Amino acid sequence: MGRVNVKNVSRTFQKKEDGSETEALENISFDVEDGEFVCILGPSGCGKTTLLRIAAGLETLSSGEILLNGEKTTDPDPKRGMVFQQYSLFPWRTVIDNITFGLEMQGIGKKEARKRVEKYLELVGLEQFRKSYPHELSGGMQQRAAIARALANEPEVLLMDEPFGALDAQTRNVLQDELLKIWEHKHVTFLFVTHSVDEAVFLSDRIVVMSARPGRVKEIIKVELPRPRSRTSLEANRLRDHVLKLLEEERYTK
Repeated sequence: MGRVNVKNVSRTFQKKEDGSETEALENISFDVEDGEFVCILGPSGCGKTTLLRIAAGLETLSSGEILLNGEKTTDPDPKRGMVFQQYSLFPWRTVIDNITFGLEMQGIGKKEARKRVEKYLELVGLEQFRKSYPHELSGGMQQRAAIARALANEPEVLLMDEPFGALDAQTRNVLQDELLKIWEHKHVTFLFVTHSVDEAVFLSDRIVVMSARPGRVKEIIKVELPRPRSRTSLEANRLRDHVLKLLEEERYTK
């Protein structure tokens, strides 16, 4: 379905004012297996979002490459769905018309597109809100619609940039549970950026922990906790403590 190879990726930004350079990413390498759920975690400013945007084809890299099933990712492609922290729905389109947008851009007629997305409305629990507009929905419901829009293109990889970061803790936990159900149902490969250690431990097959800027791979942790997971189990707490110590090391060594 979707295997991702991140090979020696670096990204340097140059300031227009004085020509000085800022190194955001340095020699990042890791693989994401087909159907795997991998979280990227690290300090603020370490380049997590930049890396995800490069994978989506929304940002260029300075060196290295990212491959999807052996092919270089450069421009945006429906094979790589993207869900942002901000819900990014069109306020003038209903829920169902937001979800069909990507299909319509591929030249699929509105009637056929609506027919195709019915299963995604059901999958995210928005069947009764198909004719609602974004301003009529809660934040959690808007993000469900954004996830359904990404899934409607049948991507091989779903890239998610802190999709629950703006939500309250209770809604966030609910959507994490629902996201895992979608993952198990669709067998899509997930590459998920988060600031939350709890979220990474709860969701991931593996956690890629990054260093402070310039972002490097500090450690890759295999999460061997059975699903469904308890958020407060002894094993989860031990893993959470280990990840927190890794992040604390970055705070005190910079």
